[in-house]
Amino acid sequence: MREVTGNIWETDAEAIVIPTNGAVRRDGSCVMGRGLALQATRLYPALPRLLGNLIQAQGNQVYYLGVWHSVDRSRGILSFPVKRHWKEKANLKLIRRSVEELREKADEYGLLTVLLPRVGCGNGRLDWEEVRPLLEILDDRFTVVSLEEE
Repeated sequence: MREVTGNIWETDAEAIVIPTNGAVRRDGSCVMGRGLALQATRLYPALPRLLGNLIQAQGNQVYYLGVWHSVDRSRGILSFPVKRHWKEKANLKLIRRSVEELREKADEYGLLTVLLPRVGCGNGRLDWEEVRPLLEILDDRFTVVSLEEE
């Protein structure tokens, strides 16, 4: 795993990881109302419904959600559960499981450049020092992007 500072959306990475939770609204869409999840929802409005359907059918796990197109780029999107409900603090056991699933998905889909934020550390309210060791099993295909003010 590598670490850089910058804007995760201003890259040409093959895939971006979006921290998520397992809460699904009555309309079937996943709650994606803060942080990077909200940014992804604004770029790709159909994303919450797709993820919500998957969570309802198969549970709260890492999903490769396909390639999504915006005005200037196309990129793969992966969900990354950090908590079960959006109100909760991020869960280290769930993050550990998600890291393993993320690695499996990258292998399965042949992903060579995958970016992720400091999962669980923003709205998840965890410290990077407690989360970082869980991500150290990720190889150089994975890059953690942190904002300059973090």
